[in-house]
Amino acid sequence: MNFQVPSPTDDTDYGMAEPCQKTNVKQLAAQLLPPLYSLVFISGFVGNVLVILILISCKKLKSMTDIYLFNLAISDLLFLLTLPFWAHYAANEWVFGNIMCKLLTGLYHIGYFGGIFFIILLTIDRYLAVVHAVFALKARTVTFGVMTSGVTWVVAIFASLPGIIFTRSQKEGFHYTCSPHFPNRQYHFWKNFQTLKMIILGLVLPLLVMVICYSGILHTLLRCRNEKKRHRAIRLIFAIMIVYFLFWTPYNIVLFLTTFQMFFGLNNCDNSNRLDQAIQVTETLGMTHCCINPVIYAFVGEKFRKYLFVFFQKHITKCFCKHCPIFQQDSPEHVSSVYTRSTGEQEVSVGL
Repeated sequence: MNFQVPSPTDDTDYGMAEPCQKTNVKQLAAQLLPPLYSLVFISGFVGNVLVILILISCKKLKSMTDIYLFNLAISDLLFLLTLPFWAHYAANEWVFGNIMCKLLTGLYHIGYFGGIFFIILLTIDRYLAVVHAVFALKARTVTFGVMTSGVTWVVAIFASLPGIIFTRSQKEGFHYTCSPHFPNRQYHFWKNFQTLKMIILGLVLPLLVMVICYSGILHTLLRCRNEKKRHRAIRLIFAIMIVYFLFWTPYNIVLFLTTFQMFFGLNNCDNSNRLDQAIQVTETLGMTHCCINPVIYAFVGEKFRKYLFVFFQKHITKCFCKHCPIFQQDSPEHVSSVYTRSTGEQEVSVGL
């Protein structure tokens, strides 16, 4: 991501003869971003923590899909944990120092790229389970899931390095900022490189993988005799593609226009102000996707909802209602049937 709260006066990126006043953009950020970031943080944190607790306590991380879901939730949490700091920054100035600026930028980027890469792995995992079921029995193991997850984290770190290296805290005018500062001689190269990297890795690559894999999945499911199961799986597939596209495409388009303003004839003060405001809104919209991930990849599944019910019954509700008749007797047969490996694998195989 290319997070930056604009300073009140900024003409660095636009090649203008006179400084462009960004007071309105800063005021919009101070009013809009803190409550939105707080809402995204709270809802996303609760959802992803629940996913992690259920995967560990109920599903025991017994399949490759569980490993990928677990790492996706970790990626989203890394991303979300930085939002309170960005919310404070949007409302005030950067007060956390240069080390925290680089650290939080690193967590933000690693969480972002990690989330994208694990969504891609989950898509490929679902494709193998449905289209190449025989091969998947040998390939979709926990060991392979752990190995590919480790490689994915390394790739996410490397993809984040330019953002970490070039981002720093410094005093600009009367305020301290935490923002990218590219070398003067290579400014346009690195700025363009960062934008194209974001668009290719954050939009083009995942959508390409989704289209290819889900086309194969749909082709296989359309031959499925169980119409109810087929229709539910197809609805979920389209939901995953449409939601990802709707949440991240606007940000990538605005980021592209912002970076290449001169090429599109938008390098004047009014347009740059509008683009800065647009990038704040669309980036916040994109951030909320990590709140939707637990719903799409976990809670939509019927089996996962049963795990959630059992988890709340065993660990949450009993603490507040120890003497309620419904909790005086456990149903081990029902719980064990929910926990069976075969039902978990069946859930994954149809993408539910």
